[in-house]
Amino acid sequence: MKKNIGLLIVVLLVVAMIGTYVKQQIDKDREIETASLGKEIDKRKIGLNNGDTPPDFTLTSLDGKNVTLSEFRGKKVVLNFWATFCPPCKAEMPHMQNYYEQYAKKDNVEIIAVNLTKAERDVTDDAKVDAVMTFRDSFNLTFPILLDPKNSAGSAYQILTIPTTYFIDSKGYIQRAITGPMNAEMLKNYIDELD
Repeated sequence: MKKNIGLLIVVLLVVAMIGTYVKQQIDKDREIETASLGKEIDKRKIGLNNGDTPPDFTLTSLDGKNVTLSEFRGKKVVLNFWATFCPPCKAEMPHMQNYYEQYAKKDNVEIIAVNLTKAERDVTDDAKVDAVMTFRDSFNLTFPILLDPKNSAGSAYQILTIPTTYFIDSKGYIQRAITGPMNAEMLKNYIDELD
C-alpha cells in the first residue's frame, strides 16, 4: 500500500510538472499573439520590383529638413529621380506641379523629387545646390525636393536613366517604375491605379 501511495505521489508530481510546463508554453504563445496583434508582418523583400518594399533613405530637402521615405507610409508616393540639366526632367516638372496643386491632397499623394546632386554639372557643391534652387524657383515647384549629394539614394535605386519615377502605394510597396518623362494624363492614371 505504501508503494502505491508513493507511486501515486510520484505520478501526481509528474502530472503537476507537465501541467506547469504546458501552461507556461501556452502563456508564451499568448504573449506573442498579443504582442503582434494589429501588426501586419511584412514578408516582402526590399527591392525595386513591383510588390517589393522600396529601399528606405533619409535625405535633406532644399528647405533643410530631413525627409525619410518610410515616414510617408499611409500615403501614395510618387518618387521621382531627376537632374537640372535633363531636358525630359524639365518637360515633366510642370505636369508634376500641376498634379500636386490640383489633386495631391485629395488623392492622399506625396510627390518626392530626388535631385541627383552628385550628377549635377556645376563644379562646387554650393553651385550645385544653387542650380537646384534656381530650377525649383523657375518652375514654381512646391513639392519636396531632396538633395542626394553622395548618390546614396540614386545608387540604391540603380538610377541609370533620368527621369525615373517609382509609384509606391499607401502600404509602402512599389507598384510601378517609369523611365522617361510623363505627361499629366500618364501621371494621373498611374496614381489612380495605386491603392
